[in-house]
Amino acid sequence: MNDVAAGAQNVRKRFGATTALDGVSFEVMAGEIHALVGENGAGKSTLVRILGGVVRPDDGQVTIGGRECHLSSPHDAIVAGIVTIPQELQLVPALSIAENLALGDPPVRRLFGAALVDRARMREEARAQLASFDFAPAPDLPVRQLGFAEQQIVAIAKALRRHCRVLVLDEPTAALENREIARLFAVLRRLRDQGTAIVYVSHRLEEIVELADRCTVLRDGRVAALVRRGAFNSADLVQAMTGRTAEQQKIAPAIPGDVLLEDAEVRADAISLRAGEVMGLAGLLGSGATAVLQRFFGLARTVTAARVNNRLRRLDNPIAAIASGIGLVPPSRRLALVMNQSVHDNILLPSLGLHGKGLRGRRAARRLVAELMELLDIRPRRPELKVSALSGGNQQKVILAKWLARRVDVLLLDEPTQGIDIAVKAQIHALLRDFAARGGGVLLSSSDLSELANVCDTVLALRHGGIVARIERTDRLDEERVHAAIAT
Repeated sequence: MNDVAAGAQNVRKRFGATTALDGVSFEVMAGEIHALVGENGAGKSTLVRILGGVVRPDDGQVTIGGRECHLSSPHDAIVAGIVTIPQELQLVPALSIAENLALGDPPVRRLFGAALVDRARMREEARAQLASFDFAPAPDLPVRQLGFAEQQIVAIAKALRRHCRVLVLDEPTAALENREIARLFAVLRRLRDQGTAIVYVSHRLEEIVELADRCTVLRDGRVAALVRRGAFNSADLVQAMTGRTAEQQKIAPAIPGDVLLEDAEVRADAISLRAGEVMGLAGLLGSGATAVLQRFFGLARTVTAARVNNRLRRLDNPIAAIASGIGLVPPSRRLALVMNQSVHDNILLPSLGLHGKGLRGRRAARRLVAELMELLDIRPRRPELKVSALSGGNQQKVILAKWLARRVDVLLLDEPTQGIDIAVKAQIHALLRDFAARGGGVLLSSSDLSELANVCDTVLALRHGGIVARIERTDRLDEERVHAAIAT
């Protein structure tokens, strides 16, 4: 098929003094997977929000099926056939799969003149919809009992139930492991072959090379490149996004210092982290990697006994962990930031009262925030801005800044570069290495095995809650060895 399903022509959008889009033209064809890539702040989110009816362009036009459309709300976009599935899925966890699929438009039956929800038909329609994805859960199962990958399939099925012509996916693989990514790709290729237009937004460039029929690269609010399948690779995309070639940082093996953090009890997943060390945790979903991080931050169901800087500590809640010099960067930025508060207040939140009192204390705090924003390259350099106004990469830097302000000894990180562009990812990796070089310890869990192989000194492979392999940088630490260690 070669019909234009949706597009934007010469679109411009400003937010105050910031130009988010400057004359961008974009189109996605029926039966095409069209990728949209760019660094944080390049304009991807703004373009997606315009197509989804969340914001209106200042200039230019949006077309659907060749006709100009004025989308004033997400509802307008859905009615017109454009459905966006964001990173944080818009499902109701407490409702069943069938109820989520039918939400807003349930099948009804008449009884003595009254309209009632036809639950039997709702279940049957849910089974039929999900069967096309080779997914056969019980329709009455609450969505909260599904894994993220399965919830994503429910969200896609819900979009198709709304007769969607254009499906927009924002970072759909950020929380998926390799086999779940393969399953999602099979679903997307099937939808493409059936004529659905798909806009695919991702920072994982190797996925773009594998999946996309075409790719539009945005840089500084403008189209930097438009390329077709087979005519580009990851390095080409990096150069188009940044204007420079990708360079792989070579990590020298660390010289470990004293033990900073270790379990005080014998267990299958016992950890011993040394000063100056970046230790990675690798494993499939349910392997126990996230549970290790939660344990050391006082989030386990049982009290954790650990030695921190050679002192026995009871890590029974996050307050105890923070007081012991441990900071956590969780997988969702909303769990670590107060979105309606300023960058300044978020950075200082864990260290309130540690910078003195009165005017002198306030001045010291402002100076510290300014220094950290400069050190971590948090943009824009406006500490008074609400943290919700920042890009995802800069929000992640704010989380790191608040632990640096607290002067923690140990950083626990769960998927720290999820949904972040390649340039910011490199910055965060450099910050972690610098933190370790200054005597800190880093415990990093990631589903991106290349990230673990590139940044860590040691990688522990976990399976079913236990450590099954330990791979050192001095003993050929690479992605293939890590993958082999975690494979079942």
